[in-house]
Amino acid sequence: LEPGTPYTYLVDACGARTSPVTFSTASKPSVRSVHFTAVGDFGSNSNDQKDVARAMLGRAPELFLALGDNAYESGTEAEFQRNLFEPMAPLLSQVPFFAVPGNHEYETNQGQPYFDNLYLPTSSTGGESYYSFDWGYVHFVGIDSSCALGLAPASRCTPEKQRAWVEQDLAANTGAWTVAYMHYPPWSSGEHGSQLNIRKQFAPLFEKYGVDLVLTGHDHDYERTQPMTGNGVAASGKKAPVYLVVGSGGASLRDMSTSSKPAWTVLRNNVDHGYLDVKAEGGTLTAQMLTPAGKVMDSFTLTKELPPEPDPGTPDDSSPSTPPETPGGSTGSPAPSPPVAGGTQSPDAVTDPSEAYGPNAVGCSTSPALALLPAAMGVLV
Repeated sequence: LEPGTPYTYLVDACGARTSPVTFSTASKPSVRSVHFTAVGDFGSNSNDQKDVARAMLGRAPELFLALGDNAYESGTEAEFQRNLFEPMAPLLSQVPFFAVPGNHEYETNQGQPYFDNLYLPTSSTGGESYYSFDWGYVHFVGIDSSCALGLAPASRCTPEKQRAWVEQDLAANTGAWTVAYMHYPPWSSGEHGSQLNIRKQFAPLFEKYGVDLVLTGHDHDYERTQPMTGNGVAASGKKAPVYLVVGSGGASLRDMSTSSKPAWTVLRNNVDHGYLDVKAEGGTLTAQMLTPAGKVMDSFTLTKELPPEPDPGTPDDSSPSTPPETPGGSTGSPAPSPPVAGGTQSPDAVTDPSEAYGPNAVGCSTSPALALLPAAMGVLV
């Protein structure tokens, strides 16, 4: 698939066909405009989850970051179907989806249903447990915080390898904006509180390599910190990471651990469900925490000086490090389009998908394959 391109597709399987929907692939690193949403702790099949998902889709983001606890209560295969894919189908079918695991995902077979159901970018030492990718000029780093706490099987992920890989990745990063995301929060005054081990492992790296925003969940509330360095608030005017807990995606909200907000907290809310909507435009990143009804719980802006944009006439051969291949979080190197219906006919020769796909089509019961059709339309069979 081509970068920064909308594709329309439908799914046709054994006589049943979905309505066409459209998603867009990742834009090139030279593109200085990115719009994404993020939320965690939603996978409950609640009305609040459905409302949040519907509202996110209404904002038309380019991608969606899922901050863990994506399928309550234990991350079983049935719960992934019932509490993730079914209630969020309209969103996931149109918005590329990048998840990190929460503690609930690891309760079943060491997280195996999570890894079976989601197709994510990979890292050289941790596979899909932790990874990074570029979308436009924003660099995203997904971290497995259960792994960081030694709660993942060593055969899949170890804290030492993950931290070393994160540092290597951040050191090589050339993105103008950098967003890290994980489940356990380094900073939180919610029910569970700050995870100090996570802070010790990663905060120095975030500060050293200029991470702008760190998104987390686990506590079922919303909270934003001041810019933070070490174990306290950064000096006035100093650029430092801002930490957010966005755990209000659909599970029941919970009490805060303290009656008054700490000095390092700008704002917190455990009354409203909602999601984070972020737009990066040039040297300005604007974030809003929104309820499904559109109420603004919080908003803030980060700014930085960027070098001048390249001359539009200069050829740009750059491409994202791991451009999404299909919606729902599937990423990696684009594969060649397979022949239509398992044959040798060129996709361009197909004029009516219904002629090639039906209940008796060859390969009806085989593994899914993607065929590209005219006008950038795909049929998944």
